[in-house]
Amino acid sequence: MMDRRMFSAVLAAGAAAAAVGVAAPARAQQKSPPVRANNVVLAHGLFADGSCWSEVIARLQAQGLNATAVQNPLTTLPEAVAAVERVLDRQDGPTVLVGHSFSGMLVTEAGVHPKVSSLVYVAARAPDAGEDYSALAKTYPTPPASAGIVFDGDEGRLTREAFLKDFAGDLPEAKALVLYAVQEPFRKELLAGKTSHAAWRSRPSFYAVSTNDRTINPDLERFMAKRMGAKTIEVEASHLSLISQPEIISKLILEAAGR
Repeated sequence: MMDRRMFSAVLAAGAAAAAVGVAAPARAQQKSPPVRANNVVLAHGLFADGSCWSEVIARLQAQGLNATAVQNPLTTLPEAVAAVERVLDRQDGPTVLVGHSFSGMLVTEAGVHPKVSSLVYVAARAPDAGEDYSALAKTYPTPPASAGIVFDGDEGRLTREAFLKDFAGDLPEAKALVLYAVQEPFRKELLAGKTSHAAWRSRPSFYAVSTNDRTINPDLERFMAKRMGAKTIEVEASHLSLISQPEIISKLILEAAGR
């Protein structure tokens, strides 16, 4: 049994911990279970466009959900976040916000939108508010795809070899080549942005780790998923699990939609 003096000490310790919460290690807050949502907004990352969600969208539509893929401009973080917010504004109720790869930054920032009911990260970045993601990533071994990024002035893209081997390694080569042909270049400025919010602290969160990822270190993915307190699954897939394993990713999104 806890006497009054001990109870007061515990209460005081809790208050002190709350007072220094900004300096303490990041921890996700207690979150409510996901509410039932009829809408899903999906954001793509680097080296891709909105069509990369096609296999997932077809499965969500078959379950009666309204799915919309954002065409991420890959220019600056504020412009990319604004593109997501415009799509969220058009939704008619609770909405699951899903991001792959770099667009985890967009989910983390735009996920505080009042229509967002839950978040899904697919092999995605998940920084804390104001965190330098590049510095965080450097605490883990550099994934092979990083060496395959080339720039034409301000525009970056993946080489053919890196795209096929390190980005889309578990896709049939013919399919990967089509995706390579339509990859959208990104601007250097995009990578310099930092999020000002961490929506995963207050929204129910789900994370799909790609165990064979050569674009984001899988152990970094596990760290971010654990830090946010996400419901986490591990998918035996390349960075493009949304294309190679769309059934698994779709089921996770449906769970986030309260289905």
